[in-house]
Amino acid sequence: MFQRILVVCIGNICRSPVAEAMLRERLPHREFSSAGLGALVGRGVEPTARELAEAEGLDVSAHQARQLTPALLQAADLILVMSDGQRHAVAEMEPAALGKTMLLGRWLDGGKGREIPDPYRKSREAFEHAHELIKQATETWVGKL
Repeated sequence: MFQRILVVCIGNICRSPVAEAMLRERLPHREFSSAGLGALVGRGVEPTARELAEAEGLDVSAHQARQLTPALLQAADLILVMSDGQRHAVAEMEPAALGKTMLLGRWLDGGKGREIPDPYRKSREAFEHAHELIKQATETWVGKL
């Protein structure tokens, strides 16, 4: 059973903290955390991402971005990433983690899987699109976990 789940993106301020909050809300008996491959360490959730999360009743106010490390990868039972490129970056950092690293959007598009685009420094529509994909993706993971 996957008890410790790590959600990864690039900056750890847009996608991964929101996905982490969505999963934690639905599966409170599991441990969720997030980190970034190029984290903007110490920063909170990006304002538009935070606004969209809070509109759904999610509390992301305490989040502080942190850098992904081999130790975080080793400690996780399941690692959820936003893109295939991030999956490969995880494997480069910690080869043994590849087998437990999957796309957050793995079950979207009828099981074909889908990457979740980075909305950072893009329009509100880009954030809304990413937020909706994260919502759909976390919902499907709740059913699998």
